[in-house]
Amino acid sequence: MDILLYDNWERRLRPFTPLRTDWVGLYCCGPTVYDYAHIGNLRTYLFEDLLRRTLEWNGHTVRHVINITDVGHLVSDGDDGEDKMEKGSRKAGESAWQIAERFTIAFKQDLQRLNVLEPSIWCKATDHIAEQIDFISCIESKGFTYRTSDGIYFDTSKQDDYGYLARIKRDAIKAGSRVELGEKRNATDFALWKFSPENEQRQMEWDSPWGRGFPGWHIECSAMSAKYLTPWFDIHCGGEDHISIHHSNEIAQNQACHGTRLANFWMHGYFLQIDSGKMSKSSGDFLRLQTLLDQHIDPLAYRYLCLTAHYRSQMQFSFEALQAAQTALQRLRDTFYAWPAGGSVNAEFKEKFTTFVNEDLNVPRALALVWEMLKADISDADKKATVAEFDQIFGLGLANWVPQALEVPAEVQALAEQRQAARAAKNWAEADRLRAALHALGFEVEDKAGSMNIKRL
Repeated sequence: MDILLYDNWERRLRPFTPLRTDWVGLYCCGPTVYDYAHIGNLRTYLFEDLLRRTLEWNGHTVRHVINITDVGHLVSDGDDGEDKMEKGSRKAGESAWQIAERFTIAFKQDLQRLNVLEPSIWCKATDHIAEQIDFISCIESKGFTYRTSDGIYFDTSKQDDYGYLARIKRDAIKAGSRVELGEKRNATDFALWKFSPENEQRQMEWDSPWGRGFPGWHIECSAMSAKYLTPWFDIHCGGEDHISIHHSNEIAQNQACHGTRLANFWMHGYFLQIDSGKMSKSSGDFLRLQTLLDQHIDPLAYRYLCLTAHYRSQMQFSFEALQAAQTALQRLRDTFYAWPAGGSVNAEFKEKFTTFVNEDLNVPRALALVWEMLKADISDADKKATVAEFDQIFGLGLANWVPQALEVPAEVQALAEQRQAARAAKNWAEADRLRAALHALGFEVEDKAGSMNIKRL
């Protein structure tokens, strides 16, 4: 069955055909590790995880690469201002190397909590300085660079199709509308290598053919994807904010050096909206996964919530929606756990499921199919086997979930027993009063023949 994926380069759905027979190359732009990832960032990695799972569902081996940006990402699109790592270092009172390590560990822990598959390759910008210097040298040898007082820049005027991914009309961009031109020849030009300021030693700097300094942000992805996936690979992913600058600049670099647009498919996850705008770290006020944990929200409830919206649609976040997702996830877990084992995957439902996920990752429709199947006239054992198969895509860990033993406080146990006695005496008013008291404590009683079951609300 064909996989259809939306390619932002061509702005249309295209059938996916691997470029090689042994593996599919998938490069995903990773975090700049100057702070914690917020849940909007994490939505992008959940989309990329669904993409990888879909490729593997269809029998492909995926070489999945995620980079760690620990140097070179400046705070301004105009290639001025501080490196985000240096700024984060000052804010945290630790070295840039220390905060890079701390926030990298935190990011990986977040992915584990969300059951995101480990990539085949993690690669850090600071471990690939030589490769980045070589890539810049290649671009320079092709005549696409020039020097200013603060660095080596890419001359976008040398490429007639610069910015095609974002459909940028370069002639319409005026200096000052997005960035201050300074010594740059064109507003869209960008830094390949930045010089360290005179009379100042940066924490992260290296010698190069052009002088001591550090790489620009965009060059790391071109250099590392070429190293691990070749200069022409299958799919490049990131957030929608990467389209106009970061990914456009990556493509420009690769076209200059290797004559390719880097990836056959360009795919982007869309923003998580909160209140009236996108979630952003720049404000310093954002929701982390730990924020949800602190409010007793299961991280996989957030994963479930993201499954309910297509990756190419902006998703509005609210705690009400998240709580509804947690309730739905718990219902699915309880139902799955109660079903008997030993069944077979239902071929008809699997075919429908595959059709949905292969239509540009229509996971919301695939998730709805599960709830439809719960009412279908097939055995519970077959339902369990089928949902377990589908969870290879969903990543909800249903097969590994077991109910936690509930610790019932003595006060709750006593109220429940009093209620049971009231019911036996047909004192319904007292039973209702005790039920309300239990609810106030966060518990409810499920009545069974001759017994009761105490549960949390």
